[in-house]
Amino acid sequence: MNKPFPDSEMLQKPVRVPAEAYISREYAAQEQERLWRKVWLQAGRTEDLKKAGDFITYEIGSDSVVIVLDESGDLAAYHNVCPHRGRRLVDVPSGERNACGTRKNFICGYHGWTFGLDGENTFVEHEEDWQGALCNGRGDLSKVCVESWGGWIFINLDPECEPLADFLGVIPQMLEPYQLQNMRARWRKWIIFDCNWKVAMEAFCETYHVATTHPEFNAYGKFRGWSRNHGLHTNIGYEAPKGMEEDTGKMRVGTEGIDPRATTAEMQNYTWEAANTNTTEKLVEVANRLVDELPEGTSAAEVSAYWIKTAREEDAARGVVWPEVAPEHTVEAGTAWQVFPNFQIGQGVQNMLCYQARPYKGDPDKCIFEASVYQLYPDGEEPETQWEYTEPEDWPPVLQQDFSNMAAVQEGMKSAGFAGAQPNPYMERAVASLHTNLARYMGAGEPVPLD
Repeated sequence: MNKPFPDSEMLQKPVRVPAEAYISREYAAQEQERLWRKVWLQAGRTEDLKKAGDFITYEIGSDSVVIVLDESGDLAAYHNVCPHRGRRLVDVPSGERNACGTRKNFICGYHGWTFGLDGENTFVEHEEDWQGALCNGRGDLSKVCVESWGGWIFINLDPECEPLADFLGVIPQMLEPYQLQNMRARWRKWIIFDCNWKVAMEAFCETYHVATTHPEFNAYGKFRGWSRNHGLHTNIGYEAPKGMEEDTGKMRVGTEGIDPRATTAEMQNYTWEAANTNTTEKLVEVANRLVDELPEGTSAAEVSAYWIKTAREEDAARGVVWPEVAPEHTVEAGTAWQVFPNFQIGQGVQNMLCYQARPYKGDPDKCIFEASVYQLYPDGEEPETQWEYTEPEDWPPVLQQDFSNMAAVQEGMKSAGFAGAQPNPYMERAVASLHTNLARYMGAGEPVPLD
């Protein structure tokens, strides 16, 4: 941890990423102590906790955390373990991603020790038998650091950790204009998948794969992607022609073919049906009217401006107010941010797509992978969504295309003929940045320059 953050110049050069970080059981075993217990981890959304006593759990390897709203309405977090004999305090129901609910207190199912929302022990049967030794917090729950930003709840298992704001670096500055805290989940899916958590995250942290893995999008335009590092974190985005800066974000106009009015509608419909993300029903609706509302020969830049302006105005009329984000900020912010080590936010002014992956039972060949889609809704019309375990064949088709790579990469990396990953220094810099930073914590797996 004494090494400096990787700088942009360092990561502009080609490197090789050793395979051990993906396939080594020894490496995976060391992650719990060296990585997961040392970093801030996204553990939930603030809107999932509405009143005192509402709680969720978060599992990371062998550690489990209970996050609750206390009597004052503030976030509190505790290790999910009774200090008496080590029983898990809150059980995760079989087949569920996490436990959730509302409680006035937490009662251990083994011997009945009871704890208030502040974590203090309020009942021990025959407490006198301990002869006063349970005083001074010995009988209380162990606290976990918890903070929130952007509507997200973050926890850190290290009691000596830095503040969340320091850990996030430039991310709040770049993403706060999008007002992500105002969005609500449209769907949330999770799965136990046959690949390492890094393989899963790296399937989505670069745009280099899009033309080959998702060839259907090639019919609507080809945009050159990029990746940039910012200390611990990275972001990705697309280049776009002058005058179409907003197309570097999620609202992209179809530019291939002779009529951008038609290709924009085609791309929006395909995105909605095959990815079920990165757009909204309003954007699709307006895109489907472009051929009728704009004259033939309208340029791609003019189509983009009309489409976005019309959708923004019609959304505002129904109570969905998009935040104002300057085009130059959209260019710099790109399309997604990779929050070290295992969380990605794909931001937009009215929707976002997020990914997270975590280890599963210490097995380097498996992970818990999850994706969630959020968008703006009129007040009172936000849906109530739960995490749904979803088999691979039931995910949107575009994500199924990504899944086919993830499983195959995990197996391929074990080959004697594989010397290590060689990410594109311009389009896949997020991969090299992730492993350079992982090596700071793990003391192993550092990328090596390609001579």
